[in-house]
Amino acid sequence: MSKFQMDANWLCWQANPSKPTFKLPPGAVDAHCHVFGPGDVFPFAPERKYTPCDASKEQLWALRDFLGFERNVIVQATCHGADNRALVDALRHSNGRARGVATVKADVSDVELQELDAAGVRGVRFNFVKRLVDTTPPDVLMSIAKRIAPLGWHVVIYFEAQDLPELYDFFTALPTTVVVDHMGRPDVGKPVDGPEFSLFVQLMREHENFWSKVSCPERLSKVGPPFYEDVVPFARKLVETFPDRVLFGTDWPHPNMKSHMPDDGLLVDYAARIATTPELQRKLLVENPERLYWAR
Repeated sequence: MSKFQMDANWLCWQANPSKPTFKLPPGAVDAHCHVFGPGDVFPFAPERKYTPCDASKEQLWALRDFLGFERNVIVQATCHGADNRALVDALRHSNGRARGVATVKADVSDVELQELDAAGVRGVRFNFVKRLVDTTPPDVLMSIAKRIAPLGWHVVIYFEAQDLPELYDFFTALPTTVVVDHMGRPDVGKPVDGPEFSLFVQLMREHENFWSKVSCPERLSKVGPPFYEDVVPFARKLVETFPDRVLFGTDWPHPNMKSHMPDDGLLVDYAARIATTPELQRKLLVENPERLYWAR
């Protein structure tokens, strides 16, 4: 039993998801998921703004096999801060079937970066969601981006749609490939062709180093499960407009969820609703993540 107690008003992941009706293509990658703890082995960061339930690498592998994925991209979550030990442990025990996105601070050494690279890390994450993290000055983040660029790593950015105008110039100055988490968290109650989401589409169109994850409908939807119909037009727009620069992941074990805990089997079925042809499905689930994470 972990010594860390999950926040009482947040939910724990579903232990018995449904079996997807959509059969994933061979080589499919869950390109956004996490490992949490276990807290008694890999303690959560003292500065964290939430405490999740434990979600081990073994439980992630079991879910991967059950859903039909072959590989994972594990993203460092804010509850572990810049302590990447749980992430690195999972990568080293994945038999090459996982890659990672880490969180690092400005004082990270070159040796530490090389060790992360050897473990399978291929990017760093910058979080701009103020309710989850304390803001890091842009010049510090830019210095990190410049240091990881020679490694061939990319930057993952997490922000909310209303903050894009003030962050736009910083984002477009980053010297790496940039992957946006969850479509920049659009307000799906607004039109897909409205000014807010159009700015994000403009960002993708004018800057070919930008990619987007079309994941996490459960965080964006106002109508909810099982199909998250109000999110589909936004994700489909990106998949069809930028088929070579989109990624999909389950976001297991779904931290910070309060209203409902998604069924991961239904999330796999959702992927087929936003990528509606075999060609688009293969790009989204196999070719794009393979190119970004397994090119070397």
